[in-house]
Amino acid sequence: MDLKKWRLNTGYFFLGLFAIFIGLYPLRFIGLPYEESLLGSKSETLLNSSIYLTAFYTHIFLGGLALLTGFSQFYKKLRRKRPALHRVLGKIYVGAVLLSGIAGLSIAFFATGGIIPALGFAGLALLWLYATSNAYTSIKKMNIDAHQRWMIRSYALCFAAVTLRLYLPLFTGLMQMDFIPAYKIIAWLCWVPNILIAEFFIVRRLN
Repeated sequence: MDLKKWRLNTGYFFLGLFAIFIGLYPLRFIGLPYEESLLGSKSETLLNSSIYLTAFYTHIFLGGLALLTGFSQFYKKLRRKRPALHRVLGKIYVGAVLLSGIAGLSIAFFATGGIIPALGFAGLALLWLYATSNAYTSIKKMNIDAHQRWMIRSYALCFAAVTLRLYLPLFTGLMQMDFIPAYKIIAWLCWVPNILIAEFFIVRRLN
């Protein structure tokens, strides 16, 4: 196996590993008291709001589904040998992003830490929806190159769920930052480098 192929396979392995782990991560909060879940820092007002809770759980569970199904879309063998399955998984991904992204946008402005993380998560949700809708409309027009480029961007933004959970222990544990200042940074850091890396990958792929 040449070095380029080895790097690609290694990258796919870790991409899949993180996608599966974080994609299934929300399941651990089923039945947990709020104080022991991701809602531990939220106010009583939000915790008593059925609209907020519905949006929150829609966002995390369907975001996890998007991580799991979106990862499979990058396997060439699946696209070549099982095109029908590829299309089904793609439709599930788009549907999951649509609902998770809208829910994420609606809860973004209640983010812990105020306006800075709120704008960061709102920007992520809007770009995620935009990239995914372009990926969908591109394939409907049979523009495969554009579809692949937009899917790379979409999944890079989807992968913010992974990078956020990698940065949190790094900032609050290793760097010993307080949670709120760290969260303000991570709300942007979890997705801005991702989309820049995606653009770099797209440019290299075209050259």
